[in-house]
Amino acid sequence: MRYDELEADVLRLIVGATDSSVRTFGEQTVTRLVRPVLLHGPAEDELTPEAQGALATACANVLTISAGELHDALATIYDGILVDDDLDAEVLTAISALAHWHSYLEHNRRGELYELAIRSIEDVDHQVSADLDDFLAAPELAAEYERIRRLLEPDGT
Repeated sequence: MRYDELEADVLRLIVGATDSSVRTFGEQTVTRLVRPVLLHGPAEDELTPEAQGALATACANVLTISAGELHDALATIYDGILVDDDLDAEVLTAISALAHWHSYLEHNRRGELYELAIRSIEDVDHQVSADLDDFLAAPELAAEYERIRRLLEPDGT
C-alpha cells in the first residue's frame, strides 16, 4: 500500500467508525503517543522547567484532564519552548498529540483523530523508515495499521 492510499484508508475508517469506536481509538492512540518512555526528558535547552512540568503532567493525565486544563497546559508548553525548529522528535510528537486531543475534546472533530492516527503512523515510521511505495512492508507499520483498523472497524474486517 502506498502512503497516500494509507492516508485515504485511515480517513475512511475515521469517518465510518461509530462514536464509541472513535473515542476508544482516540484514547488508545493519544496514550500511545504521550507514553513516558518517549519523553526521556526534553533537553533543558528545549523547554523551560515550567513547560517540562506542564508536558509531563498533561501526558501523565491525558485521559482524565479536562479540555480547559489541557488548554492551559498547552499554553504553558508553547510559551516555554526555547528552540525555533529543533525540538526532540518524541517531544514534538507528544505536544502535537496533546494539541489534537485537546481539539477533539473541545470540538468533537473527528479530523483531529485522523491527525492522531497519522502521527501514530509517523511515529512508527520514524523508527523503521518505510518505503512510501510499499508502506506496510515493514512489519511494525503493518501492525500499527492493523491496530487502527481493529479499533475503528466495527467487525474488524
